[in-house]
Amino acid sequence: MSSFFSKLLITIARRKLESKNSSTTVSNKQVLPLARRIKIEIAHGIKDYIYVLIGVFSAGFGLKGFLLPNRFIDGGATGISLLLENITHINLSYLLILVNIPFLILAAKTFNVKFALRSIISIAILALVVHYINYPTITEDPLLIAVFGGFFLGLGIGLAMRGGSVIDGTEVLAIWLSKKLSITIGDVLLLINIIIFSFGAYVLSVEIALYAILTYLSAAKTVDFVVDGVEEYVGVTIISNQHEALRKMIVEELRRACTIYVGKGGYGRQEEAYNKDIIYTVVTRLELAKLHTEIDKIDANAFIIMGLVKDIKGGMIKRKPMK
Repeated sequence: MSSFFSKLLITIARRKLESKNSSTTVSNKQVLPLARRIKIEIAHGIKDYIYVLIGVFSAGFGLKGFLLPNRFIDGGATGISLLLENITHINLSYLLILVNIPFLILAAKTFNVKFALRSIISIAILALVVHYINYPTITEDPLLIAVFGGFFLGLGIGLAMRGGSVIDGTEVLAIWLSKKLSITIGDVLLLINIIIFSFGAYVLSVEIALYAILTYLSAAKTVDFVVDGVEEYVGVTIISNQHEALRKMIVEELRRACTIYVGKGGYGRQEEAYNKDIIYTVVTRLELAKLHTEIDKIDANAFIIMGLVKDIKGGMIKRKPMK
């Protein structure tokens, strides 16, 4: 099976190169690196969609097993959908798609079309799960509903983000507004959810709104645990012999700026030490999956150090525009 798959990848790579260079003969030396890159991209894509699928089923369990049967709401786009379901009695699966559409259009402009399309697919699968899968109602205890409903919903949102997509579009709106208004993403999310919970208190009851706050806190902490927060940047240090190829990838593929440090290998005997460039760049959590994929294509043995960046000022943080 693996031999067949390898031959298939080589055939695809060869045809891809031949379509670009129809006038020249393509050698195995050109085909094999491209086949390896395609293999890595497929492997990373499968891993990302496994994260998304597990996340979707977890979020569906939180919604139908806890929140929906007991008329509870949450924050974000999911909370808006639950609130509208309580008011209009329209099926939640339809509302999840309708409420998230404006956020996904914004995502296509703020991030990229690929991210928006992946998020549309994730939300559509969640809508199908909510519509067709009959999860059992786990409990009628309000405290357990709030805590565990929020936990499974937050787990789903976090895993979807680990897969490079979102199933709740308010994070995209928060990122966009934070750039426009010069306030933190966390503050924007808080303001959005205060509005949602205020409507919940008016339309449903103050008690349900208070439980909704508990649900939101449970979900938010779970998301933080899974992905360390959507609002945080990640500083990435890369040490590799293929430093020039990695630098070009970061600038041209990710359209991110990077800093080059002149370094020297310190492992082993002194006479074996050699000079090497060390790359440092800052990306968002949503771009990490893409960065890992591109690094593996160039150097699977690259030494990578990642650390959360709490605050950033100055420099070239935004993605550079396409030429």
